[in-house]
This record gives sequence, C-alpha cells and structure tokens, in this order.
Amino acid sequence: MTSTPHVPIPAKGVDYRGKVVLAPMVRSGELPSRLIALKYGADLVWGPETIDKAIMGAARRVNPRTNTIEFTRISSNNQKESVLYRIDPENEKGKLIFQMGTASPELAVKAAKVVAADVAGIDVNSGCPKPFSTSGGMGAALLRTPDKLVSILEALVREIGTPYEIGISVKIRLLETPEMTKDLVTRLVATGITGLTIHCRTTPMRPRERAIRDQLRMIATVCREAGVACVMNGDVTSRDQALALMAEYDVDGAMIATAAESNSSCFRSEKDGGLLPWRDVVREYIQECMRVENRFGNTKYLMNMMVNAKDKEFKQTKQCRNYLDACQILKYDDLIPAAMETDKILGLDTRETISKGKDDKTSAVQDAIENNESARAAGSSVQGQKQAAAKQGPGPIRTNSSRASVPKMPAEAETDLSASSTAQQTAGVTV
Repeated sequence: MTSTPHVPIPAKGVDYRGKVVLAPMVRSGELPSRLIALKYGADLVWGPETIDKAIMGAARRVNPRTNTIEFTRISSNNQKESVLYRIDPENEKGKLIFQMGTASPELAVKAAKVVAADVAGIDVNSGCPKPFSTSGGMGAALLRTPDKLVSILEALVREIGTPYEIGISVKIRLLETPEMTKDLVTRLVATGITGLTIHCRTTPMRPRERAIRDQLRMIATVCREAGVACVMNGDVTSRDQALALMAEYDVDGAMIATAAESNSSCFRSEKDGGLLPWRDVVREYIQECMRVENRFGNTKYLMNMMVNAKDKEFKQTKQCRNYLDACQILKYDDLIPAAMETDKILGLDTRETISKGKDDKTSAVQDAIENNESARAAGSSVQGQKQAAAKQGPGPIRTNSSRASVPKMPAEAETDLSASSTAQQTAGVTV
C-alpha cells in the first residue's frame, strides 16, 4: 500500500492537521483576542494581515512591563512611534501564524525576516477582497496572477521556511469554477508549502452569504496527494461544528472567524461547557488588553462586538473613553486599580470619564485613589514592579535575549498599521 505523502513540518513550524484555529481578522485579531482564543481552546491563532512594507520598516523590542515583543515604527503622519504588531512569546510560542499582505517575492522575504524568529509560520493572504488589498495587487488579486503567487510562495519557502525552520502557507478563495480552483490549488501545493486554507466563498461574496462547500473534498484531495494540510474557512462557528465539518468533508483543519469576534469561548467544546456568558468573556478580554497595554481604541472596537446588544451596557460601552470607563460601566470593580494604572501608562488618565463625574466617584475608584500604592499592587497583573523600568525613559531595542527599557507611549499614539496604515480602519475583515 502506498503511503500518503506528507510535506515535512519544519522543526520550529507547526502541523495544521487536526487543528481548530482562529482566523486572521483585521482589528479583531490583535494580541488580546488571540490570547483569550488560546485560553478557550484554539489550537493555533493567525494574526491580522500585515502589509510587507509596513513590517519591513519596523524595529523589534521587548516591553519590560508586559514581556511582550513589540514591532514599532515611526508614523509618517505625525512622527510618533506606534506599535505595529505585538507577540506574547510565552503564550503564543509555537501557535502564532503571521499573515502577510504582499505582491512581491522580494518584499515578502524582506518582511518575513523581521518576524520569522518569533512565529511558527508565515501565511500569505491571497483571499482578502477589500480594495485596500487588491488595489496593490495583494489579497484576492493574487488569484488572478497565479505566476506571481507561486513565485512568492517559492521564495518564502526557500529563503524563510528552510533557514528559519518554520512553515509557509497560503489562504485563498474559491475561483469561478471547480476546474479553475483545482488548477490553482494544484500549482500552489507544489511550491513546498505546508498548509493551504480555503475560504469557501468567491471573491465577490460577502460574509453574510452562505459558504460554498461543494468543492471542499476536491480541494482536500489535491492537498493530500501533495502532502499539504488543508484547512477550511467559512461559516464555522464552534469547535464541535468544526470537528464535525472536518470529518464530513475530509479536511485537515478548520478556521473560526466572526463567531470568535463576538465570543471567543466558541473554541470550547460542549463537553467542556460550551459558550460562556459574554460578561465572563469580556472580563477576560479586558484583563488581557490591560496586561499587554493594548491601544484602547482597538480594545473598544472588539469589546463593543462582544457586549450583548440587548443589555443596557451596550450603549454605554460605545461611549467609553478609557479602561476606567469600561470597568466602571461593566461593574468590574476589582479591575479598577489596574484600569487606572493602564490608563496612566497609555496617557488616558487625563480624559474625563463618562461613567461617573469627578465628584461622584465609585467607592472602588475612591479606594484606589486614596491608597495609590495598594492600587499599583492590585494592578500587578498589568504592570507589576516593572513600572520603575518604564520610567527610566527610552532604552536600546532588544534584538536578543536581553531586555530593554521601553519609552512611555504618547496618549493613544498607536495607529492600526496592520494591513494598511489607513484603509483598514473601516471594519473587522476576515482575510
């Protein structure tokens, strides 16, 4: 009997087989949401699409307060330093796939070299239908230029996958006919990639349109014959459903997107309790956001997708101006000291809170103010004793195992630079 071929998984890479994973989502796929997805059972997480030219110009450092790796750059608009991409090296080790938007083999390689040592794989986005991506020849536009896409994957396999010992993969969409899709997949799996994700929609289709799964078995067969893992994406809403679909269509893995935006506990199986109440999930999310010093604008964006629209807090959270506001409105009183400390670090403490006036503070806020040292201690999960290091001012960027001081960020100075420095501020986009 002839054994099924299997493209070797590099020593520092990861096999996509048997995995239920978090999809790459613009704005919704930042570090905090990836961390809670992993906590609730995601086997792997994809980061949001990041454009090659953006990450190429980034400097790598370690934030001593959070122990996260931060890739930063100076904004061309206001000359302020912004965090482009964050990684938690402890909790994401061997589980993070960096998705790149690119239309050039040379730029793809240069960009991948910046992050390759810190991730388990590089994924090329060839499915995003949004103009910010396709107008530059990236995303779904690559489906129309298969020669270019093949050359990008081959270059990444040769110059990144082999020397850095990580896997290279690609995410695509269906073409107009099964024959066209089969021809493209056949070419892609011959490039040396270890995985291929198929979003079961065509480029013009929107997320509200039902995913097309008729071609899944054919695509899975082409991938299997080449020894490449096949992951499905599109209308997958829970771990249990994902496993059932994997068995039904004989694919190797499944990717959850929009369901994870509203409730990351969708990665929990029913036997483990299934979906948790939104309040529990939002609490975990806010805690992680504060711990890693996530930009509040991004935190608020996803938080408002997670809070139940039928509950009274929904309208209130839309008006939040900082972490203190969020914790007061949602009655996470024990998180208030950490919220105040995080707001101070991010320069948000000068903003007038909407939940309570200055002369009508909650007892939790008053206690935190009156006992500031105790408040800092209570917020140790976010800042801890590393606060002193942050006050020392700028230090050298860490490029090895040594630590470096990190300058205090200007108030909300961070800009969402992943995928595009401007256009991707519109909405969460599954790519």
